[in-house]
Amino acid sequence: MSTSLLYHAMGVRNYRHVKTEYKRGEVLLHVERPLKWLRCPACHSPEVILRGRKQRRFRSVPIGQTPVWIVLDHQRVGCGECGAVLWDRIDFAEGRARFTRAFARFALSLALNMCLWAVAQQLGVGWDLVKELKRDHLQRCFDKPSLRGLRHIAIDEIHVGKGGRFLSLVLDLHTGAIVYVGEGKGGDALDPFWRRLKQSGARIEAVAMDMSAAYIAAVRRALPHVPIIFDHFHVVKLVNDKLTALRRELYRTADHATRKLLKGTRWLLLKAPANLSMERNEWEHLEEALALNRPLALAYYLKEELRLLWDAADREQAVGILETWIARAHASGIAHLQSLADTLQCHWHGLLAWFDHPIGTGPLEGVNNKIRALTRQSYGFRDREYFRLQLLGLHETRSELVGLAS
Repeated sequence: MSTSLLYHAMGVRNYRHVKTEYKRGEVLLHVERPLKWLRCPACHSPEVILRGRKQRRFRSVPIGQTPVWIVLDHQRVGCGECGAVLWDRIDFAEGRARFTRAFARFALSLALNMCLWAVAQQLGVGWDLVKELKRDHLQRCFDKPSLRGLRHIAIDEIHVGKGGRFLSLVLDLHTGAIVYVGEGKGGDALDPFWRRLKQSGARIEAVAMDMSAAYIAAVRRALPHVPIIFDHFHVVKLVNDKLTALRRELYRTADHATRKLLKGTRWLLLKAPANLSMERNEWEHLEEALALNRPLALAYYLKEELRLLWDAADREQAVGILETWIARAHASGIAHLQSLADTLQCHWHGLLAWFDHPIGTGPLEGVNNKIRALTRQSYGFRDREYFRLQLLGLHETRSELVGLAS
């Protein structure tokens, strides 16, 4: 085998090929460093003498399906200038690793597109080795993402695993990258992020989130002059929750005929009118239920009217829509709507701030779906630090990881 092939295919440079062996379906490439190429590892002097040797084996890039090993006569040298007695530095492998750098790069390239178990099966190694290679890559590239360029961020929590474990996530809305993962869902979970943000010198212009009191207080403490935008999807979800609670309450107190009509209307009430199926008579069924129950009809139409808030031409028009909606909800006499009106009144500025900074947590919701899929298909993550690194590098994942990945 030529030295050129060793270098270009196997990443082995400055070594001489001695012989090739074929044993038990494996290829063993024996190499050594000629004495004239040896240098002192300490002072790089060529004035060295041999002081012993031992044989070492390194896993290298396979040839097709055939495993390849680099077998090195590792030499210990004594330096005539500095007096050091050291083992010759190995150029093609890291420290005490039993695989070459070329093998590590090859395995990592597979791990970025396949599950760890499949990569391990393909290469004939333990999946924990592939995991450590990927973990090292994630740590080098994503462990501490730069916060300097942050302008608009979204904050949300996600539930992972069992036992009520929550993570707080911060997303860069411009790049779609998760820039912080914190344990828990309270304001304290964001403290390390605020410290790093202050050190970075980033100038945050707006923060998108839901109406979590803990996150609101945390942002107010850390960024007192930065506007908070309440995501309109969370607001609509809050309205839908109130509408569902009202329907459930009306169903419990209704007679048999009304119950029969209300049955199956839960999802019809939550759908936008444009999404109701005419073929399945969904709109007709919903109209019959609304005609029979005035509180339910009033709550439904108020829900649809609130959607118009984000279609307003400007902030001034939005103020009028919001004022009218809150007044009508208070006048409805429906407790669920009145409590919702009080909530929106308390978060007035966060709702209207959208017209100055039209951002939301929609991208973060998409990331949350990816995280849930990743967790489900990987059957959970036992290594929390590895999972955190996975989340920080999620925006560059080119394919979903399936199988054993924890």
